[in-house]
Amino acid sequence: MQIVVLDGYALNPGDLDWSPLKALGSCAIYPRLTPEEIVDKAVDAEIILTNKALLTADIIAALPKLKYIGVLATGYNVVDLEAAKQSGIVVTNVPGYSTDSVCQMVFALLLEMTQQVGHHAQLVREGEWSRCEDFSFQDRPLLELAGKTFGIVGYGQIGCQVAQVARAFGMQILVQTAHPDKYKNVAGVTFVDIETLFSEADVISLHCPLTDETKNLVNTARLARIKQGTLLINTGRGPLVDEAAVAEALHAGYLGGFAADVLSCEPPAADNPLLHAPHSFITPHLAWATGEARQRLLDMVVANVKAFQEGVPQNRVA
Repeated sequence: MQIVVLDGYALNPGDLDWSPLKALGSCAIYPRLTPEEIVDKAVDAEIILTNKALLTADIIAALPKLKYIGVLATGYNVVDLEAAKQSGIVVTNVPGYSTDSVCQMVFALLLEMTQQVGHHAQLVREGEWSRCEDFSFQDRPLLELAGKTFGIVGYGQIGCQVAQVARAFGMQILVQTAHPDKYKNVAGVTFVDIETLFSEADVISLHCPLTDETKNLVNTARLARIKQGTLLINTGRGPLVDEAAVAEALHAGYLGGFAADVLSCEPPAADNPLLHAPHSFITPHLAWATGEARQRLLDMVVANVKAFQEGVPQNRVA
């Protein structure tokens, strides 16, 4: 079968082995294609794999041989699912491959806000500790997590894992989820509504899907409910947050810190208000991208393609 990878660079910038995928058919792997190039490069493809390259209804209609779309990620909003269904095209995704890595990033961001490791390490390099009269030096307050309340919005695989780690830090856990009845027997977690969570949590971490209902979930009204100094973390989807409202809350000082691995537009415009707001920590959408997570992703992509070729597609979303 003719397999075309539209944008393989993010998954595999050169440190992974494509050969298991190449063994499944005639395989063309492009680092990245523009929308204008997709139809030309993939016109004969029966299988297309995409990460962020959009497969719109018009593009799908222009690919007459296409039978399968494999998304190289968990989110699949890059594919027009209705157009794929109408054309009888199977669409799959890869759930769960980055849970450990994203959870790790949540706490890397949290610890950066509470311990100020990067900031103080830079001051040491600049000679501030050497010039200090005392054995211990700090120029910003540090925060202990034990006894604080950790609020989690969304309780899928990542949210569950984050809760476990937060408990290990001695934190109390509040969770808001659309389906609390599924977790009646979960110990050590208190399920609350979104307004209660924003009012009572010392740390809020976003792990819900992006939908019409959750877009701008964090907005001016919700930020007005938080405790002074609350820390906010977003490793979910950028548009969960009204970025202008968060920047305003940081400048005003009642939001203690904001840390995110995702923004509403990626890469961000130079004038994104969060890039220069105080106590704002932005990483470039890399939580998912550890070598281990990317290898799992590639392994699962290959398994998805094999399952489709054998007539038993798995991880199907359309």
